[in-house]
Amino acid sequence: MGDARPVYQRIADDLRRRIDEGALAVGDRIPSRSELKRAYAASDQTVDRAVRVLKAAGYAEGRFGRGVFVTDRAPLGSLLRSTGGVDSPFAARVHTAGAADGPGRPAPRTGPETVVTWEASSSEGAAPQRIAERLRIAPGERVLCTHYEYLANRHPVQLATSWEPLAITEGTDVALPERGPYARRGVRGRLAAIGIRVVRAQELVGARPATTPEAEALGCAAGSCVTVIERTHFDGDGRAVETSDIVVRADRWRLEYDIAFTS
Repeated sequence: MGDARPVYQRIADDLRRRIDEGALAVGDRIPSRSELKRAYAASDQTVDRAVRVLKAAGYAEGRFGRGVFVTDRAPLGSLLRSTGGVDSPFAARVHTAGAADGPGRPAPRTGPETVVTWEASSSEGAAPQRIAERLRIAPGERVLCTHYEYLANRHPVQLATSWEPLAITEGTDVALPERGPYARRGVRGRLAAIGIRVVRAQELVGARPATTPEAEALGCAAGSCVTVIERTHFDGDGRAVETSDIVVRADRWRLEYDIAFTS
């Protein structure tokens, strides 16, 4: 029985196989359009579509005026979660583990060559329906929304968006996560300063295509697969005190859990 796959898919799959097997190494140039046309007896449109599939899957990237090249798909590291760790659900292990600081904040790799920085901006607004459900508040209630962009040596690592009910923090020293005497202490540290003990976090992990703004921020193609972690912190009374969306490139980061069993 013949191969029922469309021609563009067969070309893309063959190129992926060559990359996976090392016949095309990281940094190598993908055969040109004319070379692919000859090799597969395909049209311009078919070859172009195959290359777009390859780019969307993270196997290749275009360089203006030079062609299309094999990209480095090796995982940059692991996103860590341990019940004995800090309140941030995913610190980053680049090569060696470090401490984390804040919602989804990556920890710096040990050593002078890696510098982790981030940018954050906060604004007040009404809670969207999905966020209200996670915080167990009424839609439209006022929340503080903080957007984070994390960089390692000025390269994008991950994105995070955090929402906190203003009914909890407004008018306190911890109202702004990145300002004030308790800035950058993470959810548990900040809220402890106003008498709220955060005792657990719930996380839901999923995957979806990257939006165009996410792709631009993370340095990947729109439609590339990203891992999305929905994290919510709860206090001792079961009240949701913060919820975050954490977005990372699925092809560059793995999720690593440290699960302790109790007797």
